[in-house]
Amino acid sequence: MPLVTPTLHTSRLRLRPVADEDAESLYSLHSNARVLRYWDAPAWEDLARAQRFVAASHQLAEEGAGVRLVIEHASHHAFVGWCTLTRWNPVYRSASIGYCLAEAAWGQGYATEAARTLLRWGFDTLDLNRVQAETDTRNRGSARVLEKLGFVREGTLREDCVVNGEVSNSWVYGLLSRDWRASSDTDPG
Repeated sequence: MPLVTPTLHTSRLRLRPVADEDAESLYSLHSNARVLRYWDAPAWEDLARAQRFVAASHQLAEEGAGVRLVIEHASHHAFVGWCTLTRWNPVYRSASIGYCLAEAAWGQGYATEAARTLLRWGFDTLDLNRVQAETDTRNRGSARVLEKLGFVREGTLREDCVVNGEVSNSWVYGLLSRDWRASSDTDPG
């Protein structure tokens, strides 16, 4: 059953469904080797890869497996990046979260703000009990984002990725509904 992809708002950001017109911005993001330094895939080498990503974003919602949203500035609609809830399982009430932001957007709290908004939608609308995330153990910025959101590091996946011949480990994080509700009751944002 299809899942309706929402448009969500914060004071600084708008999260909206991925559109065909986003292919060039997505290509620019994913072709930047610095942005993809800790990613589980190499940098993109052609625009066709971005077009497949856009199609996969639509298919994700059509199949009811999750949503992927473009993150843009609320005031001038400049592209910031994207975030996603995938692997949605309504029986287990679980999903996985991910995000990727342009280098110019790093260190401004956008990842935390966007992920918090998407989590709020997931827990409230999809009635999630658990959200999981993974990040490369070297990606301290992403780990900080997850920890600010209340995720708990649950373990390490040893040598789970090999990208361009480089082997890396990932941390697995989990966030439970009861912990989210407890922290969001005290969180003004």
